[in-house]
Amino acid sequence: MNKDVLDILVVGGGGREHAIIRKLKESSRCGKLYCTPGNGGISRDAECFDVKADDISGVAALAKQIKADLVFVAPDDPLVAGMVDTLEKEGIAAFGPNADAAIIEGSKVFSKRLMKKYNIPTADYEVFDNPSEALSYIRRRGRYPAVIKADGLALGKGVILCEDYVEAKAAIKSIMQDRIFGASGKRVVVEEFLTGPEVSVLAFTDGKTIYPMASAKDHKRVFDGDMGPNTGGMGTISPNPHYDEKTAEYCMQNIFKPTIEAMRKEGRPFKGCLFFGLMLTPDGPKVIEYNCRFGDPETQVVLPRLKTDLIEIISAIRDERLHEISVEWTDDACACVVMASGGYPGEYRKGLKIKGLDKNGQLKGAMIFHAGTRYNEGEFFTNGGRVLGVTAKAPSLDKALARAYDSVAKISFADAHYRRDIGKGFYLK
Repeated sequence: MNKDVLDILVVGGGGREHAIIRKLKESSRCGKLYCTPGNGGISRDAECFDVKADDISGVAALAKQIKADLVFVAPDDPLVAGMVDTLEKEGIAAFGPNADAAIIEGSKVFSKRLMKKYNIPTADYEVFDNPSEALSYIRRRGRYPAVIKADGLALGKGVILCEDYVEAKAAIKSIMQDRIFGASGKRVVVEEFLTGPEVSVLAFTDGKTIYPMASAKDHKRVFDGDMGPNTGGMGTISPNPHYDEKTAEYCMQNIFKPTIEAMRKEGRPFKGCLFFGLMLTPDGPKVIEYNCRFGDPETQVVLPRLKTDLIEIISAIRDERLHEISVEWTDDACACVVMASGGYPGEYRKGLKIKGLDKNGQLKGAMIFHAGTRYNEGEFFTNGGRVLGVTAKAPSLDKALARAYDSVAKISFADAHYRRDIGKGFYLK
């Protein structure tokens, strides 16, 4: 990473990747930007290719073809499958954890056992590879809601909350017997149900030093009032008002640092972005989940607040000298409202014309991160469930939310759906 200016290939095609690309563009060290597969909005900021994000050999070949100085692997699937390992073996510099470290997201069984071994606070749990034994445990325990998690990756949908035994029985059948999540459901974690405010904290780490990023709050349910099925995320805010300095210090000493140390002791040093999904329970903060990459849509509100050059951070992480630099953030608040296709997360239409965006897919006064769009002859069309992340930054959270919703009102496409209560109850007065 000795070159001053880097040509960078970003792997992925959603709102997270668009936010990463727009932050990379701010760096004086950013040369040409490429993305695969990208989307309509990303194509206005980077040259896009049609290699799928999980095509490891295809991405390696593309990186060589375009002579990329760095490949930024953003999604979970290729990280867990070892894309970084393959790229590095072929002499291509990459950002993201190798497969040995990405297992912290790739296997919930691994992450739960890691936390138990190193006394990192999390919910009580048991692991099962037999459906009957799992159900016997749930019946015997008799506590609801019961949390049932598929072991492996499941597009963020591998967690089922069961209000009674009947629901638990159906969940075990669908995960372990019907295999709705494929091989990810071979084993399940049955977990204690935790209560309290949720907090998302992403962190930069080179395997030794860890710098937590600005906190965030995601809104997963599709409808207002946190109703309806879970989605990839319908909106997010930063900072999370429940996450104060005292809580941050506790998490640093009892969760963040111990996790990095635990991974190093296990011979799996983690280099990249590590995501901590936390619950602030009456008994203190506990880990709900780890992700081995930037969160989506948390990235859309966290990276706009980053003051430090992102490429400088990446270089420091790759060279294991993160301790030599400082990572700084603005005091502004940031809010993102996701505009989704009607019917999402179920069936929805594609190819609907989007109105209100300029030729770059943007809107004055806001940052528009494209998640599911297609670009054709100067116009944008819907091409996914989550279509746009309409994002605004302001001195306070209420002003950021107002700006975001003002911007949403100026954008339209048939059957557009968005939550009208993002940040409600979380305003900073």
